[in-house]
Amino acid sequence: MTVLVALAANLVIAAAKAVGGVVAGSPALLSEAAHSVADSLNEVFLLAALRRSRRPPDRRHPFGYGKERYFWSLLAAVGIFVMGGCFSVFQGVEALHGGARESHQGYVVGLVVLGVALVSEGASLLRALHQARRQRGTASHGLRDPALRTVVAEDGAAVLGILLAGVGMALHMVTGNVVWEASASLAIGVLLVYVAYVLGRDARDQLIGKAADPETRRRIQDVLDGQPEIDSVEQLLTMELGLDTFLVAARVDLVPGLESEEVEEAAIRIKRRVTRAVPEAHQVFLDITDAPTRAAAGGEEGPAETGERGEV
Repeated sequence: MTVLVALAANLVIAAAKAVGGVVAGSPALLSEAAHSVADSLNEVFLLAALRRSRRPPDRRHPFGYGKERYFWSLLAAVGIFVMGGCFSVFQGVEALHGGARESHQGYVVGLVVLGVALVSEGASLLRALHQARRQRGTASHGLRDPALRTVVAEDGAAVLGILLAGVGMALHMVTGNVVWEASASLAIGVLLVYVAYVLGRDARDQLIGKAADPETRRRIQDVLDGQPEIDSVEQLLTMELGLDTFLVAARVDLVPGLESEEVEEAAIRIKRRVTRAVPEAHQVFLDITDAPTRAAAGGEEGPAETGERGEV
């Protein structure tokens, strides 16, 4: 819902800014129009991410489609960089070299458009921040949701960009010097490039395989250390597969003297306890590295079945 509200707001604002920018001949307002167009396209990307990432696992993608969120978020970051940041910098440079056509009446219209846009973007930002606070209160991931994180970043940058454009236009009107407005356009461009870099960096980390957060890893480690069948945990690896799911792979030494059947039962029981303690661990693999019955038990166990979660 937050993404839909942001999309509707950006479409209306983009049209208003574009008309106002053409009427006023304002590079800062045109930069903001490009910013809103980029944001609108990015909301479409995020809607695609929300829809496609919810598909269940299949034979081709046995670990699911959770990482689709991060792929589309990466495309959104590229859109902000190219359509917003680069265009804004271009507008600022053009204004510095060629000046800008001044129209007092047009600038008044432009400032009114910016005022309306500020109210709209501010409302969208408040809604996104409210949802972020609610997620922090009900879930462990908070702003790990790339769609919500992108909306918050876009709306925050939009509010700051509108303020920069307004100040630049006002100073241009008062002083008659286009440098103020050109500087505002360049500042908007730098702001958007920075936002694109941060969002793109986060999406990259998730796509190449980011480990679970330290607190979650500690909880898993505590569960494994507390199992009487485990002598030692040689290695614990985790990787996020989506917003609220990740993979756990542990190499463990079992206590000596276990029979083949006991090893198999212990492995199943340990996996159940891990998924009970950490429900986000949808895929759990155990590698038994040292046990008298290793050959009979097998080196690597399969993932815990969904129906086994929460059982002891």
